[in-house]
Amino acid sequence: MAKQADIGLIGLAVMGQNLILNMADHGFQVAAFNRTVSKVDDFLKGPAKGKSVVGAHDLKEFVSLLKRPRRVMLMVKAGQPVDDLIEELLPFLEAGDILIDGGNSHFPDSQRRYETLKAKGILFLGAGISGGEEGARNGPSIMPGGNLEAWPHVKPIFQSIAAKSDDGAPCCDWVGEGGAGHYVKMVHNGIEYGDMQLICEAFHLLKRGAQLSYSDMAKTFGEWNKGALDSYLIDITSQIFTKMDTDGKPLLDKILDVAGQKGTGKWTGIDALDRGMPLTLIGEAVFARCLSSLKDERVETSHHYSAPIYTFSGDKKQFINQIADALYASKIISYAQGFMLMRKASEENQWKLNFGSIALMWRGGCIIRSKFLGKIKEAYDKNPKLASLLVDPFFIGEITRCIPAWRKVIAEGALLGVPLPCFSTALSFFDGYRSAQLPANLLQAQRDFFGAHTYERTDKPRGQFFHTNWTGTGGDVSSSSYNA
Repeated sequence: MAKQADIGLIGLAVMGQNLILNMADHGFQVAAFNRTVSKVDDFLKGPAKGKSVVGAHDLKEFVSLLKRPRRVMLMVKAGQPVDDLIEELLPFLEAGDILIDGGNSHFPDSQRRYETLKAKGILFLGAGISGGEEGARNGPSIMPGGNLEAWPHVKPIFQSIAAKSDDGAPCCDWVGEGGAGHYVKMVHNGIEYGDMQLICEAFHLLKRGAQLSYSDMAKTFGEWNKGALDSYLIDITSQIFTKMDTDGKPLLDKILDVAGQKGTGKWTGIDALDRGMPLTLIGEAVFARCLSSLKDERVETSHHYSAPIYTFSGDKKQFINQIADALYASKIISYAQGFMLMRKASEENQWKLNFGSIALMWRGGCIIRSKFLGKIKEAYDKNPKLASLLVDPFFIGEITRCIPAWRKVIAEGALLGVPLPCFSTALSFFDGYRSAQLPANLLQAQRDFFGAHTYERTDKPRGQFFHTNWTGTGGDVSSSSYNA
């Protein structure tokens, strides 16, 4: 009898195929299946030829190839296809078997599947995977959550195939129960939206303000990648500037300025609103993509308004350095907001997220991998209950150093007419978060005036609410509910 497989994977698109090859390269026997069974044969004759991969032509055969407890990984389109496939698999599984959803599922779906399958004795894992096809093949970041009983059975496989940080630690560790794995992946993707938009705003300033050529921008980003901004996205951006089209002209100039999105950034923003957390930067990054999609309207509107006549006339090298500092400070805000959101979700769902571990998981393999994440890990290692990165000594120092440049760059952007939604909202959030006094007292007075919504007083203990009859005719009855 042939050796039984350590794990089985369903879904032979690029990510699925590359994960199988990665597992096989690390000494694991893998079973493969795909709804279009011809893909299985093509895969075995092609990329998987000579590797420890076996194929199946139906689900019953596929499951029979697996060791107990059976480990089945699903790499199919998120949503209903995952539920449909789980239902088809259940008749062939038994209590203690493990189902792993490695797709880009929304965390409430993972929470529901975890609970439903737990009642049937099946151990469910929702594993967020980042790094694209290259990461899947050579080492992704993996964020597993779900049923803790399943973790020891997949840990050796996942940590073997995951990317490794500089100290050799795998960029994969247990995240938490239920939908925690896919939740952390969702926040990762939201931060990715923010990082990309911030880089685009820096690019816009370098082009319109400093008037750099693409060649100069490639060099500038290459220099930035040697310092605090060292990251995968900065690196690939420097390469994008050097890519020429078939006519020898920059390819970037041929790409339409309309951004796509798959919804994960939107999910992050909606979740932040639901939890009452000010995730302003990621929200603006999502809206920036929405604004870009209004191409025809933007072109029409551009005919009705002239561009500012202001041109930058200062020290170009100094301005470039200031843009780098503004980008870095804004990036700190984005991550601070993301970790604040995860902290709130962890408290509400009792996930007990390890934020230092999450930062480590993002150090390699994933799209937002960067040197900067090491400092986040250090911050949470020093203080696991840290309320915000903005009160960690290292980040206090970095933000303080960048403040003058940050303010200068945003002011220059306004004069130049360069939209800086994420740079600007990052600074506004910072100014709000560092302020002991905000004008919300007036807002509460307004709410009480028109709706008797009540307010708290500075000269009374927190938790006591008061109502004023502002006009003398409205009565003294206050609203029965209080929502900030």
